[in-house]
Amino acid sequence: MSHPITLVSHALCPYVQRIAITLAEKGVAHDRVTVDLADKPGWFLDISPLGRTPVLKAGSAALFESAAILEFLEETQPNPLHPSDPIERARHRAWIGFGSECLDDIAGFYSAPDHATLEAKAAALRGRFRTLESHLAVGPWFAGKSFSLVDAVFAPVFRYFDTFDGIDSFGILEDLAKTAAWRAALAARPSVREAVADDYHDRLADFLRRRGGALAELMGPPAGRGSRSTA
Repeated sequence: MSHPITLVSHALCPYVQRIAITLAEKGVAHDRVTVDLADKPGWFLDISPLGRTPVLKAGSAALFESAAILEFLEETQPNPLHPSDPIERARHRAWIGFGSECLDDIAGFYSAPDHATLEAKAAALRGRFRTLESHLAVGPWFAGKSFSLVDAVFAPVFRYFDTFDGIDSFGILEDLAKTAAWRAALAARPSVREAVADDYHDRLADFLRRRGGALAELMGPPAGRGSRSTA
């Protein structure tokens, strides 16, 4: 496909990350433009009917919703990331949907207003990842030796836990050997590392603090902003 491609993104959006990873894995040359979703420019609202990222501009067309964008890239760009077998392809699409459900639960976790809700959300996530563990292949990737769109979808899911693990031990990913190995392999993949900016962790931590609630309480103030010692 010869149309110039631009990925319209937000610094923290996990759905943007899955598109960025896919573009990198497919070797697709593209530009990337970042918008502030707290102050959405008019041109962005013109091309994003729901006011959300990602948006993929392909020539004069603008596509929204990450699942649709992934399918468009799979249909039009080289280096397929879906299995060739139609049954396996359908199964992968189902796990992509499961990945989006995990992101919904993660949002509920970091938005929990109190510690009882936080623990309930952590328990829900534990259940999801135990289900996932039981369906993982030997590795290193979701289905074995070939990196797929499912891997691109779950890499941003696991990235949240790089920050969560520094706050407290919530036990969400404990005792899941295959999941841990998959997470580590994804974290080391260049397309995954380069899907976010170097300041992603700091931006995410700031976002979580500003959300308030139970998780922000556990985080405490940023380094250097705590109360002064009287010692």
